[in-house]
Amino acid sequence: MLISHFSYLNSKSADCIFGIFLCENTIALIFAGACAILFVISLNTFKIERIMTMKPKFDGYAAQYDAWFMENDKLFESELRLFKKALGDIEGKRVLSVGCGSGLFESMIDCSNIEGIEPSRDMGAIAQKRGINVIQFGAIEDAELEENAYDVIYLNGSSSYIEDLAYAFNICKKALNPNGKFISLDVPKESAFGFMYLLAKNVGTFEHPYLEGVMPKLPYPLELCCAGVWHSTEEKIDVLKSLGFHDFDFYQTLLKNPMYTNEEVEEVASGYQSGGYVAIIAHK
Repeated sequence: MLISHFSYLNSKSADCIFGIFLCENTIALIFAGACAILFVISLNTFKIERIMTMKPKFDGYAAQYDAWFMENDKLFESELRLFKKALGDIEGKRVLSVGCGSGLFESMIDCSNIEGIEPSRDMGAIAQKRGINVIQFGAIEDAELEENAYDVIYLNGSSSYIEDLAYAFNICKKALNPNGKFISLDVPKESAFGFMYLLAKNVGTFEHPYLEGVMPKLPYPLELCCAGVWHSTEEKIDVLKSLGFHDFDFYQTLLKNPMYTNEEVEEVASGYQSGGYVAIIAHK
């Protein structure tokens, strides 16, 4: 009788323990599921917020962007020469422009095989009219690209609007063919132009005594300047090396101080330590 009672108690205890275990696991599963749902909601909210905050950075400034280069025509020609030098021969190659803007630079070459990603629908619409196949409207961080698909991927002036370079550059790397070419052309943070833009961003205007007599005739649109993150060349090189890119080349232009860069067209120079516009070329 005692043994039977003891067995009964053990059975009841086992049932109780199993019940507690089952209950705890059920709660854990519910908690994990709730966390997963919250994560998805947070991720989607982040993407929506990024798109919403991105629109003021770019939309509505396409005309001002093009006008700045047309007014500073010799400066534009200097940057165009650097663009052509970095791009090289792209005939028969699949090419992607990340942040293609209005396609102003591409309109000066045969861009029939260039695809584009562009956050601004205003600028992207102009780029399409100029011959670029805009495949996505949005940020590179949210882009869905084919892997091992492109021979050349470049960012012409757009890396200054990307906060997480490693994340964005890694997306580009995955989309590149083995030994594919990656190019970043931009204003270095450490250059005279970089300092000028950072100062204008900090004081909120180009019409400040500190900036008097140091700028080109028509300043870069202030809204785009203030939206910039501005990275140094060394920072970009370090990020690319950390991702496994190799075989680097560097070219530069706008070696004069900003107020003199529109006096004459400059030839492209090797290196990156003096220019106001620098091209970094690396391979996957």
